[in-house]
Amino acid sequence: MSPVSAGLRLLPFLVLSSLLGAMPAAAGWKLDDVIGSDTISLTLEHRTRYEGLSDPFRPANNGKEFTDLISLRTLLHGRVKLPLGFSVGAELQDSRTFLDNDVLLNSTHVNPAELLQAYVRYDGDVEGGQLRARAGRITMDVGSRRLVARNRYRNTINGFTGIDLDWKGGEDRDGLNLRALFTLPVQREPNPQGAANVRRRRGDNDVVFDTEDFDNLFWGVFAARDLDRVFGLEDVRGEVYLFGLHESDSPSRRTRNRNLYTPGFRIFRKPAKEVVDFQFEAVLQVGQSRVNATTTSETDHTAFFAHGTVGYSFDVPTAPRLAFQFDYASGDSSPNDGNTERFDTLFGARRFEFGPTGIYGAFARANLISPGLRLQVKPTEEVKAFAAVRTFWLASKSDSWAGSGVSDPLGDSGDHLGTQIEWRVRWSAVPDAVMIEAGYAHLFAGEYIDTNSASSNSNREGDSDYFYTQAKFNF
Repeated sequence: MSPVSAGLRLLPFLVLSSLLGAMPAAAGWKLDDVIGSDTISLTLEHRTRYEGLSDPFRPANNGKEFTDLISLRTLLHGRVKLPLGFSVGAELQDSRTFLDNDVLLNSTHVNPAELLQAYVRYDGDVEGGQLRARAGRITMDVGSRRLVARNRYRNTINGFTGIDLDWKGGEDRDGLNLRALFTLPVQREPNPQGAANVRRRRGDNDVVFDTEDFDNLFWGVFAARDLDRVFGLEDVRGEVYLFGLHESDSPSRRTRNRNLYTPGFRIFRKPAKEVVDFQFEAVLQVGQSRVNATTTSETDHTAFFAHGTVGYSFDVPTAPRLAFQFDYASGDSSPNDGNTERFDTLFGARRFEFGPTGIYGAFARANLISPGLRLQVKPTEEVKAFAAVRTFWLASKSDSWAGSGVSDPLGDSGDHLGTQIEWRVRWSAVPDAVMIEAGYAHLFAGEYIDTNSASSNSNREGDSDYFYTQAKFNF
């Protein structure tokens, strides 16, 4: 069964769901309206998604012609305002899957009945700017979201326990933004190293509460400001940052023992009509790490990442924007030289650049060279769409294809992974209440996938098709 025909099976369900969801939303119904309080806020978000993948490229799916999955994610977020600028909040996440047709389930798909956030927050005027301080279990977006992100497409969301201080100045401070964070990354359970039946437990949506500990620390400092006076260009903004990740084995979990320092900067101009927008980000990564969680030897770690975008928005009907993109993420040049050169994207998101994740997730920000073109259009206020084409090479032929499990340590399979075409359409059926979305990606297999090399573990499935359709409701 093709992913398109399989997706069509679910379209009546999505249409019915959107109509049911639109009924209260069209009447302006929100949980906050029911509560009717200025001090208590409550929001509910639910998303149902169907996704299918033909000719899956991961070795563990060898021999499978088609896999598909239904995933559900529900988020309930409440916040109570207290005197003197303080408030307390909590968010519950319930991420479940059904159907599960030959899908390799992991903690990016399933995390039922979890406390995603539970925090104390302060908002107030400090030194001529606005300070937002949070302490507890939180989620975060930082900068471009390439290194730290609250996941949007993925069915589960990164969580952190700690402190996040975010100060923003006004125009008289050139939009200065200073931020500091010290956290313990939340480890999603069940632990794959601590439960032999972990796949069954995920497939059954078993509830196992997430954990955090001081064997895994993540911190960062971040600064941003408008650069109009520096470059003489209108609406240009710059960011600099430094992140630190320090993890080690604990009694219940083996890790890669990453001890990484990641400094970087970004300069950008946001898209606007009849204006050339651009973005350049460069990141260095140094420290020590293990090649994987099963080894015990640590190696020096030196890696690099760079991203560039140049775009233009036309002032014509449908508001098209055409952009050229380029990404480079270093790979490990030799598996036996005692050095690790593969870039680690930390807690970043990748859907917005490399295509859908979910059961697809063909490309990640590691061992990658990828140019591409993207065309965005907005036919109406309620409809947005884009189409994109990208081609992908390995930065190092002897390093693995990140996110796929395919590797060829001898480098006999070449370096061209393939070319991906993608489209997505979003329809805001009821503004701020009901969103219907559909997308498709086709991967034209390159030599790396198709080559019958004795040193490669590729299942050589050829081209792959991925299709998804989803409905999201906000109350």
